[in-house]
Amino acid sequence: MTLINNFWKGKKVLITGHTGFKGSWLSLYLHNLGAIIIGCSLPPTSKQPLFDQLNLKDRLNHNIVDISNIKSINGLINDCNPDIIFHLAAQSLVRDSYVNPLTTWNTNVLGSLNLLESIKNFQHSCVVLVITTDKVYENKNWAFGYRENDSLGGDDPYSASKAALEIAVASWRKSFCGSKPYQNPNLFIATCRAGNVIGGGDWGEDRIIPDIISSLKLNKNIKIRNKSAIRPWQHVLEPLSGYIKLAKKIYESKDLNRKLRLCSSFNFGPNLESNKTVLDLVNEVLKHWEGNWEDISNENDFYEAQILKLNVEKSYDQLEWVPSWSFSEAVSKTTLWYKDDFQGILTPYELCMKDIESFENNPRKIY
Repeated sequence: MTLINNFWKGKKVLITGHTGFKGSWLSLYLHNLGAIIIGCSLPPTSKQPLFDQLNLKDRLNHNIVDISNIKSINGLINDCNPDIIFHLAAQSLVRDSYVNPLTTWNTNVLGSLNLLESIKNFQHSCVVLVITTDKVYENKNWAFGYRENDSLGGDDPYSASKAALEIAVASWRKSFCGSKPYQNPNLFIATCRAGNVIGGGDWGEDRIIPDIISSLKLNKNIKIRNKSAIRPWQHVLEPLSGYIKLAKKIYESKDLNRKLRLCSSFNFGPNLESNKTVLDLVNEVLKHWEGNWEDISNENDFYEAQILKLNVEKSYDQLEWVPSWSFSEAVSKTTLWYKDDFQGILTPYELCMKDIESFENNPRKIY
């Protein structure tokens, strides 16, 4: 399948965290659109093997760089001079943030500022999308979807660090981006907040879909900790399509004020009917792969919010972005990816490209 797109063809795109789950999907997608991908990440691990399974090392400029090391990230940035940056590198697990809070804060906030410092004096146009999370909002466990101008906060170290990053990026943007004498008119920075992402190839520890699939493969009961928690479930291609569309829209805009207005925060979440409980997710998976579940909830476990929804009206109004797949479609695509991989029907690369082609053939185009 050829997806070569005139806008992306030849664009130098830096992706931090390119060896992770979302980074691997984004790298594969943009590579097939014709972009020149420069990856920056810690080494891929056995716990997240998708990068190696897709043979991405041979498809892009692969660099092992720790964003916490400003000298290293600065050197890479100056060598590649990217047109567009997708910053995904992060410590992304809530439960791990309780175990390693200082690492979480250092990576998610200071590492991100190292990246922004490295591009502060760029002399050519560069669009930067900093990827945060839907958990940046001060969660009030209400039934309404959070809007981009709602209060930020976080009870756990991961959520709090990402909320702090949103504040830091907003401050950085106001301080150093623009047309005033002390600002750089070449830099355009936005943040993206995505819902709970699912999709084939995620093997991360302490994540619901990998836990479900691991149990099914071993014919064991699926263990559920927080079955009534409501989350905005969406296939990984949905927010990635939003990131791609936002970056292109900022880059292509000829009016500086218009570009700067787009440099703000954007939610990318599913349709309202895709806000489902953890148990709904498990039962939907079991429609495609037979198995059983058991409740192992523990009131003394780490705190997790019970309700989290996103309002995506801003992305629709300003980007004409809308989610494409329903909850059942997203879960079906995800489950069958793992099932076909387990049965050896297709390779991980073929499975990812199959999903990308299916997503691309929807009436809504992402670019």
